[in-house]
Amino acid sequence: MIRILIVDDSPLVRKSLHTLFSAQPDWTICGEAENGADAIDKAQILHPDLILIDLVMPILNGIEATRLLKRLLPTTPVLMFTTFTDAYLKNIALAAGVHEVIDKIEGGTTLIDRINTLFAAELSPPQA
Repeated sequence: MIRILIVDDSPLVRKSLHTLFSAQPDWTICGEAENGADAIDKAQILHPDLILIDLVMPILNGIEATRLLKRLLPTTPVLMFTTFTDAYLKNIALAAGVHEVIDKIEGGTTLIDRINTLFAAELSPPQA
């Protein structure tokens, strides 16, 4: 079971992602957070398998939150799902520890595919 923490300041986005992810076999939403500070608190309690985080949020943005999350939970992958995907911000996000930046315009199907690819790679036996 893949346990996902959804972090986005939009209640509509969180609800949509919750609905989308709940339809996936072997995925569960372990929590939701509306800003980076809330994400840090919840991640330490919930120990998710994946954190899906937005970039622009109040209190603590996705990049700063990711830097802290990667110190606290270094093996937990963080995917950034955002509308701000220019090369400069993408490079900053990747340097902060984000595994991948996905543009919200790509939609739910792409997001599901990327998460499945991420976990398929993690579960694959090492190549000899």
